[in-house]
Amino acid sequence: MNYRTKAVYREGAFVPEIPCHLPEEARVDLLIQGPFLVSPKVTDSDERSRILKQVTQRMRQNPIAAAAPRYTRDELHERR
Repeated sequence: MNYRTKAVYREGAFVPEIPCHLPEEARVDLLIQGPFLVSPKVTDSDERSRILKQVTQRMRQNPIAAAAPRYTRDELHERR
């Protein structure tokens, strides 16, 4: 049986947004889809500013051409 629901990751566990009527200890497969945020390990504000400037500069040096091909999600990710 396939069942789809949304959940929030909270305190190390996935908490469904609506009740799931599953037996206790039921095993499920989860497909994690973004967006999700990872806390930066750099806490010094000066260092973070330097990194941001460096990333921005590199993005400006390597722009994506307006005529560049637009790939679908399936084309970007290998499917088997």
